[in-house]
Amino acid sequence: AASEGLDLKILGIYSRAPKAFMIIVKNPAIKTIKDLKGKKVAGPKGTILHQLLATALAKEGMTTNDVQFVQMDLFSSANALANGAVDASLLAGPAAYQALNGGAYMLKNGEGLIDATIVIATTGKFMKKYPKVISTFMKTHEHVLAWIKQNPNKAKNMTIKETGLPLEAVNKMFDWYDFSCEIKNSDIVELKRTQKFLLENSLQRKEIDIKLLFN
Repeated sequence: AASEGLDLKILGIYSRAPKAFMIIVKNPAIKTIKDLKGKKVAGPKGTILHQLLATALAKEGMTTNDVQFVQMDLFSSANALANGAVDASLLAGPAAYQALNGGAYMLKNGEGLIDATIVIATTGKFMKKYPKVISTFMKTHEHVLAWIKQNPNKAKNMTIKETGLPLEAVNKMFDWYDFSCEIKNSDIVELKRTQKFLLENSLQRKEIDIKLLFN
């Protein structure tokens, strides 16, 4: 969005979750990333999951041209894997958990490949016009994170109530996410990697200075 002229400002980090983003398969013959050559891989284009696939392939000297990438949302991607329409699915969070629980297995997650960084952002105009709102929002966000850390069981029960997920799923996914909102140098490096991925795959037209996005 910023590369197209939107005055975007990053206020903090919402999450980092390399463990939550996965390449999932059902065929036991697919044991490595190299085994995906020529196979159908479904997932959402231009996302962290797409970046995971590209990065995993690149590590093996391959590109997304070496697979048959099929654009699908998470729900459709999971269904396509379940019914055998595709060989691999790019899934995250609850969708990944449900696929694994249904007999599929993880070929690769983001560990060592991507940080899967999601940011908290606003526009420069809104930030200048409503500084107190921004300050209150971030303080409240930090307060909630502190409360979750001090009350993990209560937080899990709230998650179960809101999502309908079983306790087992919430417990498993609880450790997948780092919700620390502090901006680290590694976050800037990761966002630069993401921009590189977007540019190389014609998903972003113009390069921008990532550091200028930070408040």
